[in-house]
Amino acid sequence: MLVIFLLIEPAFDLVLFAAGAIPSGQSNLTDRHCVRRTGKTQPMAPSKTNLTVSATDSFRVLMFSMVVLGLAMTGGCQFAASGQNAQGARLYQQGQYTAALQEFQKAIASDPKNADGYYNLAATTHRLGLQRRDTAALGQAESLYNQCLDHDPNHVECHRGLAVLLVDSGRPDRAFALMKNWAAQNPRFAEPRIELARLYEEAGEPQTAKKYLEDAVQQDANSARAWLALGRLRESSGDLAQALQNYQRSQAINGQQPMVTERIAALSRQISSQYDATFSQGGTRLAQPLPSGATAGPRRY
Repeated sequence: MLVIFLLIEPAFDLVLFAAGAIPSGQSNLTDRHCVRRTGKTQPMAPSKTNLTVSATDSFRVLMFSMVVLGLAMTGGCQFAASGQNAQGARLYQQGQYTAALQEFQKAIASDPKNADGYYNLAATTHRLGLQRRDTAALGQAESLYNQCLDHDPNHVECHRGLAVLLVDSGRPDRAFALMKNWAAQNPRFAEPRIELARLYEEAGEPQTAKKYLEDAVQQDANSARAWLALGRLRESSGDLAQALQNYQRSQAINGQQPMVTERIAALSRQISSQYDATFSQGGTRLAQPLPSGATAGPRRY
């Protein structure tokens, strides 16, 4: 199933799933409890050939049918939750946070193990808590973030949202501990190091952030996001040549990044302009003709 990440703002990235629209009159999969409704089954006409079926075979057929039915019902629940997450994200983008909240609650009711539903509900509750200065809502958001991580311990956006909440509520030490524990549990996963670098950069420690990003690309050289973050950090520090190389590496891994393409073009122009300016100011010395009467030869010092 395709996952689409909608960037709402740095602290609130709502996750939704792309799902096809259900034709009118066929919305049986959107039922809250995902009860599969079917028409009456007509009995099969008896075969002209008498077949003998053992009790073991009958049991196997029964068990197989139950498994298929269970998978179908589970898939229906997940499909319903995906649609509700998508609708909630659309409402969120329109600024209808209360209505979005209701859709995310439906998504969790449809699929209680849906980590994205818990994250979306947490992020929206977090947003409303900040708007209303409601400490109870912020506490509820923190609980929902933790429930999301219970269902998906590597949920990137949820780690980010929880870390932001902890920092905003005066607990930066807890935020750093959260990210460091995540990184320690996943030594080959670049994402914890990217998010940890982001925290350090926001805390005014760009050199520490750079160290974690360099570690991230060493652990996973195919992480387009890690190369992008490292390029952005180097660009902000004025290291344009290295930043350009990092952006190019990110684009080579994932060519579907319009922002990276724009940064590569912008930096290429900037570096070229700097080179031209240096050249025009005498940064590169050209050979000059000898003065009249002078002879060529080594100079004595």
